[in-house]
This record gives sequence, structure tokens and C-alpha cells, in this order.
Amino acid sequence: MNLFARKKDVNSILDNNKNNSLERSLGAFDVTLMSIGATIGTGVMVLAGVVAARDAGPAVVLSFIASAIACTLVALCYSEFASSIPTSGSAYAYIYVSLGEFIAHLVGWSLFIGYTVCAATVASGWSSYFNSLLKQFGIKLPGAFVNIPSQGGLINIPAVVIVLVITLLLSRGTKESKKINNVMVFTKLGVIALFIVVGAFFVKPVRWQPFMPFGFKGVFAGAASVFLAFAGFDAVSTSAEEVKNPQKNLPIGIIASMIGCALIYVIVSLILTGMVHYTKLNVGDAMAYALSSVGQGWAASLLSVGAVIGILAVILAYVYGASRILFSMSRDGLLPRKYCSVNKKTNVPVFSTWVVGCLSALLSGVADIKQLADITNMVLLATFSLVAISIIILRKTHPKLERSFKVPLVPVLPLIAVACCVFLMFSLSKTTWLYFGIWVALGVVVYGVYSHKNSLLQSESSYNEYTSKKVIN
Repeated sequence: MNLFARKKDVNSILDNNKNNSLERSLGAFDVTLMSIGATIGTGVMVLAGVVAARDAGPAVVLSFIASAIACTLVALCYSEFASSIPTSGSAYAYIYVSLGEFIAHLVGWSLFIGYTVCAATVASGWSSYFNSLLKQFGIKLPGAFVNIPSQGGLINIPAVVIVLVITLLLSRGTKESKKINNVMVFTKLGVIALFIVVGAFFVKPVRWQPFMPFGFKGVFAGAASVFLAFAGFDAVSTSAEEVKNPQKNLPIGIIASMIGCALIYVIVSLILTGMVHYTKLNVGDAMAYALSSVGQGWAASLLSVGAVIGILAVILAYVYGASRILFSMSRDGLLPRKYCSVNKKTNVPVFSTWVVGCLSALLSGVADIKQLADITNMVLLATFSLVAISIIILRKTHPKLERSFKVPLVPVLPLIAVACCVFLMFSLSKTTWLYFGIWVALGVVVYGVYSHKNSLLQSESSYNEYTSKKVIN
């Protein structure tokens, strides 16, 4: 079989979208807030301190800048795709029309686990803030139920519970989720502003020395580790079939959120490492820890409350994104039809949502936050590279396709994006490469055993072949 011959027709996607089973309830403002919700939180509240301590030191600010450059180039590619092929499935759907079914299947398969693991990563960080908040009220949960096995515990119960609660919320419908998400995003932005205003008075430049204790290798390793901090736009692009006027609203949401998030990350990481020496920041609640360490317990308490509320938006965005990937793959016949079944009352793929939620909850309860983050980054970097390549291919194969937004300087900018992503991939550990390789290999097996035979394109091909033979006879 020719693994690269099957490609989805762009016109058929656009026609199907007109009759989709999902409700269009998201405007440009909602998309922007969802993108910010998925983006801001993981980086500054969860990973900034861990990466500073383990990889980059105070130069974590350079790690954020490097990731921002690479992600902005990729975001431009996503904006063009979102404006021309607004469909659920994100990169999976984009690659289906350009690189073919086999690669699209592996991308969808990888994005599913990438989003799921990312939700688990953030849930682990959320648990740290939640436990910190409880301690400030004199409540201390047993260590066995807040620490993962590698930390001497049994399971991180708060992380597991919060993922399941978010999953329950998402299973009740997009409209309800949207309202709560907007509240969570504004809360999160408020506590970040609090950290900047209060923390700025306690910055001591001497703590930025040495600025690059791990050299450029550490900076780029840090950039690879915090890459997911900018990747919220990818999860949001899966919402295309639930967005009003997606050709206009999706590019606005993607680009607006990228600009704002990059600026916030740079400011927060500078203040964080200026308040506390980087060697002490290997904690999941670094911002609250930093405020407490300079005697601002009241601010730390408010920040913990805000973080407990605000970080939920990130978990929501990634559980949502992963479930929509399963929905799209199932609708195309690459996974069993159960995954694209939509609840008649809520218009939500409930089964897919709960599959993602349960797997994410399990991972958040037992896995290390840094390992989870690196697996997510590997998946996203590989996927983004293929998306950038797909822009070049689609420009040649569909030059007349209507595009409300166009990436400038094609093919130069997409190729630079690919180079940046590949470089960051090689900055990740061998263990991460191993996990990624195993998951991709499993995806190849699933495609060979199930997806290739049950694909809708295979059914259409077989039907066309049958009818053509009948005409000839």
C-alpha cells in the first residue's frame, strides 16, 4: 500500500463543516481568552522555577525568548491553516490534506497523548499550589496522597481529582465551559499582575549571577522544556468547528495571545529569579514560594488562591483539545466510531472527553512533572515541524484556496520554523526520545491493524474502484 497517497480533499472538509454536529458558540474574544488560558499558567506558574533550577538558571528568560521565537513562526502557519481550513483536529486535519493519511494519523495519535500528558503536567503543578494554599490555613494532607511514587508517596490525589472535575465540566457542554473558562483566565491574569507589582520591589540583581550557570546548552535545554508554555494556540485551533466565523476569529485569537504571553513570560521570569536564587526554585509553586521567601505571605496566599483557580483553564484547554483530536480521527474512520459519538443533549463527544480525562488523571497522579512536560514538548515540536512543512506544500497544491491570513515569506519563514523546532527536539533527553519513539511505533501498529482498513478514504476508494470495474464490465 502507498502510505502517502491518501489525502483528504480540502473542498470536502469545507463542505462537511457546514453540516457539522458541533455548536458554534465561540467568538474572537472567547478564542483569545481560551488561547491565553491554555498558554499562560504552565510556563510562569509551574515550569519557570523547575527549569531555572534544573536547566538554565536566571537565563531561563532567554529560554522563554527562544521558545517564543520558534512558536511565533509556527503560530503564523497555524493562523493560515485556521483561516483556510477551519476544522476540528488542528494539525492532524491540516497534515491530512497535505502530507497524507499515514502521517496525519501519527500526528493525531501523538497530539492526543501530547495534550493528555500536558493536562497531567499542569494538574501536577496545580496540586503544588493547592497544597501550598492548604498549608497556609494549617491544613496538611498526608504525604502519601500528595506525592508521586518517585517522591516517596503513593499518588497525587489532588491532581487526579481536579482533572476528573474538569472532565465532568467539559462533558456538560461548550457554552458552560466557556463561561467558567473566561472567569478562570481573568483570575489568572490578576494574580500574575499581583506577582509582578509586589515582586518587583524585592528583586536583587546579584541573584542573576551567574546568569548562565549551565551555558548555552542549558538555555536551549530550557527552551525545549518550556516550549509547551507557548503552545496553547495549538489546542485552541481544535475548536474551529465551534467558532463563529473561524476564518477571521481564529487567526485573531492565535496571534493576539502569542504577543501578550511572550511579554508576560519575560517579565515574570526575570522577577522570579531576581527574588530567589535559582537553585531554590525546583518547586511546582515557584511564584508563591518566591513571595513567601521575601516575607510577603499575604501576597503568596492571594496568588495561591488565584493560581488554584486560574491554572484550571490550562487543564480545561488541553483536555478539550485532546478529546477533539480523538473526535476528528474517529470521524475519519482512523479510530472506532465510539470516539466521535456526540451526546444529543450537550453536543459534546462525551466518550472521548472521558477517555482523555481518565488517562490524564492517572498520569498526573503518578508521573514526574518534568518528564511529563518533556514528552509533551517532544510531541509538539515534531508536530509543529510538520505543520510548517505542510504550509509550503499546500501553497503549491492549492494555490487558489481562499486564505484570510497568509504567512509572509513562504517558504523561508516555515523552513526557519522547522529548523528551530528540530534544534529544540535534539535538546531533549534520550529518555524522552525513547518514550516518543515507543508511542509513535504503537501508532504505526494501530494504523496497520485498524486505521488503514477502516478509513473513510479507504471506503471511498474501494467504492470508486468497485463502481469503475462495474462500468467497464
